[in-house]
Amino acid sequence: MSAPRWSVEGRDWPNRAASRFVESGRIRWHVQQMGAGPVVLLLHGTGAATHSWRGLMPLLAERFTVVAPDLPGHGFTTGRPSGGLAMPAMARAVGNLLGTLGVAPDLVVGHSAGAAIGVRMVLDGLVRPRGVVGLNPALMPFPGLAAQLFPTLARMLFVNPFAPHIVAAMVRGPGDASAYVKRATGSRIDSAGVDFYRRLFATSDHVAGAITMMAAWDLDPFARDVPRLRVPTLLVHGAADTAIPLSSVKAAGALIPGSRTEVMPGLGHLAHEERPADVAALIQGFAGRVQ
Repeated sequence: MSAPRWSVEGRDWPNRAASRFVESGRIRWHVQQMGAGPVVLLLHGTGAATHSWRGLMPLLAERFTVVAPDLPGHGFTTGRPSGGLAMPAMARAVGNLLGTLGVAPDLVVGHSAGAAIGVRMVLDGLVRPRGVVGLNPALMPFPGLAAQLFPTLARMLFVNPFAPHIVAAMVRGPGDASAYVKRATGSRIDSAGVDFYRRLFATSDHVAGAITMMAAWDLDPFARDVPRLRVPTLLVHGAADTAIPLSSVKAAGALIPGSRTEVMPGLGHLAHEERPADVAALIQGFAGRVQ
């Protein structure tokens, strides 16, 4: 297996000056922190890392203290929480990290599966934010046939020891990575952003982390808990998202009392990378309403 190296894959990592490595429990976390003011926790999605916030994080740091970790199994964070990469275990691990850092988020912002982890943290009493923002959130079970095929495929890949190496080899070229990102997300991001994904997916440890997380993901019981969420919630969705349909986001919104859904035309699953200023404005406006 090969792991992302801070001196190689991370040599010019976005917002590198804000990075540090923190030991918490069984995990050595890569964490970025910048800004001053109320605390905003950023949680990236499956297969991503802190580079996903490269444009959004500095904008939010103009008004907030922004904390963004690489989740276990992803990026430059190493080690596994007790319970593996299942959602509850990930939520507890992030909660422990916040305790080690001595911060309590006023706002939790999660992208895709990161939104589910953030909601799980609130439901389990690990954080008590004033509000939650889900960016292209993965809060509902996969629709239709995908509900059976996707978890099964992830588990098949998980038990194949060669799978991470095969996937890593598929996206080593810039053209391969660009096509993969566009096909998988519906987003058109800049070449630098594509290259950060290429670097990570060219390392089998990062690929294995993403596959393991997908294999352990069970959204059915989570969806049953979502109606218990009792904090103001904003769901932001890119209309061109090829990973999560708008119907899924609207279904989640219907379960969360008082939630609001904002649709961004023309943007895909990585809307916050395509138009960070627009997403920052939505988050800042929401934060102003829940203070």
